[in-house]
Amino acid sequence: MEVKNPNEIIRSIKNKTYQPIYFLGGEETFYVDRITKYIQENVLTEEEKTFNQTVIYGKDTDAATVIGAAKRFPMMSDYQIVIVKEAQHLKKIEDLVHYINAPLRSTILVINYKYKKVDNRKKVFKLLKESDNSVYYVTKKLYDNELPGWITNYLKGKKRSIQPPAAMMLVEFLGNDLNKMANELDKLLISLPADVQDINPKHIEENIGISKDYNNFELTNALGGKDVVKANQIITYFAQNPKDNPLTMTLALLYMFFSKVVAIHFSQNKNNSGQLAAELKIHPGLIKNYMLAARNYKPKKAVQIIHWLREYDLRSKGKNNVSTPDGELLKELIFKILH
Repeated sequence: MEVKNPNEIIRSIKNKTYQPIYFLGGEETFYVDRITKYIQENVLTEEEKTFNQTVIYGKDTDAATVIGAAKRFPMMSDYQIVIVKEAQHLKKIEDLVHYINAPLRSTILVINYKYKKVDNRKKVFKLLKESDNSVYYVTKKLYDNELPGWITNYLKGKKRSIQPPAAMMLVEFLGNDLNKMANELDKLLISLPADVQDINPKHIEENIGISKDYNNFELTNALGGKDVVKANQIITYFAQNPKDNPLTMTLALLYMFFSKVVAIHFSQNKNNSGQLAAELKIHPGLIKNYMLAARNYKPKKAVQIIHWLREYDLRSKGKNNVSTPDGELLKELIFKILH
């Protein structure tokens, strides 16, 4: 049975509603590990774990061994837990179909399958997805435009909120590794005073080390508003600190920004900020920055900027460029965009 909300799985486990099989997989490992850890730490008491909790590593075993462990009965406990970590390496994983059809109700089998896509055309995965005996949860890496919402929801669960610019700073700095993001957010919450409920860019700068004034988010805002002075201040700072501000990251974020500016010009919702934000998957608090950029850059210019971004991406990788440093390439590009 497929479940798409990981928190729903954890809630059911908290309520002691268990399924015989939990298949947790996909390219994004954050919730896969979180659910596995929750089952491992909370279903059995410490005394019960001694005889009734088994951890197996897929690269060291095969499906027959897993089935053998799963068919054992618990000792002095209602349940036993068998956790298969690194199950993407499990030999003859297809043989699990024999167990999925008739699992032991007193066993909770957790299959932790990470770092690769799940091929639902294979019988074993199709059966896990459709069976009433299993919880099937497969996740994928979030797109960059989904990360601010994830950060907001994560902090909401911690009784905190975050301003959109601060969330964008984190996305720019940390990327889409949710484990890394959660670790940094947890450290940030420990560092902040208890009375701070709404996290702002200054909190990010002071506690995580990202400049609130000189970052790619502020650069896109400066370009969108055609603030020549600020844009040049930022790119000068980038040129002086190239290791902390790689050109490839800047070009990628500028491409994402101006792609949405182009999309605004051809959208039927261009005069409705709420609908436009939903269409482009932009946080409602940031849509005004994109709409301002659309006013400042006509369709022809916005499309030309996309071409320039592709050109400078190739030049940064050595094509038609022998010696121009990244800082100078960025200055050339920003001059073209602004003039």
